[in-house]
Amino acid sequence: MQVMDPDRILERARSILQEEASAILRKKTQLGKQFVELVGRILDLPGRVVATGLGKSGIIGEKIAATLSSTGTPASFLKPVDALHGDLGALRAGDLLLAISNSGETEEVLAVAVAAKDLGIPLAAFTAPGSSLAREAEIVIDTGVEREACPLGLAPTASTTVTLAVGDALAMGLLEERGFTRDHYARFHPGGTLGQRLRLSVRDLMRRGDLLPQVRADAPLRAALSEMTVRDNLGVTLVTDAAGRLAGVITDGDLRRIFLSPVADGAKSALSQPVGDYMTRHPKVVEAEVSAAEALRIMEVKGITSVAVVDAFGRPEGILHLHDILGRGKVLV
Repeated sequence: MQVMDPDRILERARSILQEEASAILRKKTQLGKQFVELVGRILDLPGRVVATGLGKSGIIGEKIAATLSSTGTPASFLKPVDALHGDLGALRAGDLLLAISNSGETEEVLAVAVAAKDLGIPLAAFTAPGSSLAREAEIVIDTGVEREACPLGLAPTASTTVTLAVGDALAMGLLEERGFTRDHYARFHPGGTLGQRLRLSVRDLMRRGDLLPQVRADAPLRAALSEMTVRDNLGVTLVTDAAGRLAGVITDGDLRRIFLSPVADGAKSALSQPVGDYMTRHPKVVEAEVSAAEALRIMEVKGITSVAVVDAFGRPEGILHLHDILGRGKVLV
């Protein structure tokens, strides 16, 4: 086995990451009117974005097309060689061709670009300014880099990373302009685990019965600590009043603050105090028929990892944890 120098390997790997990160940041300052024009053109597009590229650029083009399609912008990928042998017929009026070439001089990509223009298909390009492809295109997004991260300066590395990042920026810009939501994402991903869960209601995913941590407000704090630990270690307990209505919640974070507070007269003393003295009142709640996607949005906005589920009378029906939506943890479905 060849003797390796771990320090040298790590140093080289870190320098590659630094070079690629720097290339992306340099490109950040170069985005301008052409990028905005491309977003606007695609928003008004009656057809699809059809990406094309050869080699590594083609692989990046396939990923860009896939990201666009999954986030609300119809897109597909066309292999240049196949296009030149009959598949150019896949282009339709209303489409836009997005040609990707680092050098802008790839013969096959150029041939497809020219042929598409002859068919009246508008052309946008991710390429180097001043290249042959750039001269053919109506809209040019500069994806050129000063140098590749490859020590030999040959393998597409920084250039493909930059192109991929610009493609992501394009897709995300279109996503926001279209008002694309989690519900839309779920509809476009019916086969994915997250997509399936986002389509469910809170009732489908919430923990209830023996899995629901709850204590009375007059119970000692020790009981809340035990409850949040025993009930699948969620780190949160619902607190109810004498009528069984939700009065508040208490979390393991609350307990840490209680025991670290100079006001607390020792941990043993605090554990014997009523939960109601320390709970958070008026917690965020949802009803069981709310979508999982909406519950996830609430958690993100409020910066919380779980939400109480109550009925029309304010009585706890269950609790939904972030992991229940993301597919980690025990779930009753």
